[in-house]
Amino acid sequence: MAALGASPDKPVELVRAAEEAAVAPLAGDPGLLGLPSFIVGTVAIALVFIGVVPADNTGAALPIILAATATGMFIAAIWAAAIGQSAVAGINGTFAGFWLSYAVLVLGLTHNWFGITPAATIASEKLFLIAWLAVMVTLTLATLRLPLAFTVLLTLVDVAVLLVLLGTVQASTGLLKAGGYVALAFATVGGYIFAGAASHATGGNELPLGTPVLHQPAH
Repeated sequence: MAALGASPDKPVELVRAAEEAAVAPLAGDPGLLGLPSFIVGTVAIALVFIGVVPADNTGAALPIILAATATGMFIAAIWAAAIGQSAVAGINGTFAGFWLSYAVLVLGLTHNWFGITPAATIASEKLFLIAWLAVMVTLTLATLRLPLAFTVLLTLVDVAVLLVLLGTVQASTGLLKAGGYVALAFATVGGYIFAGAASHATGGNELPLGTPVLHQPAH
């Protein structure tokens, strides 16, 4: 065998190379999945609040929210966690939970899954919005060291949720529409961030995202 130039160690080397490749660190940018998933759900729910569909058809956005937004952002969260991007994983996972819980709320109220009486419907919606507003504000404050574009996006999310909460409490279609328009605004910011990520992933330059509100401490 040696006379034919074959090395007895060659098969072992090939196996080791294959094993190393199999356990090599994952890479990539989870934002290329998480951001468009976020944008499409945001646009859908914004159009519901603005009044593109009749007020009694709040479930119109659920196919997008369930099949695309919640699913896509959960996958992006897992992807980010796998490559060690804890902040990105946390943001994607949190928003995925928001979208999924919104879909469950709407479906539950529509089909009486949770035994919530019609008289308690508004109170249940208030509970949902207040709980998530608290989480979103906390998330905004916790991520002030991210580039400014992310802070702007999350702040607009806070404003939109607050407007929808006030619109729900006051039964104001004007406030609900305002929340929808603010949602379109943060979807636009999300689109800008996605455009920069897509440009970088395809060999172009990144778009400027702004200086963080809080700078990383010097090491």
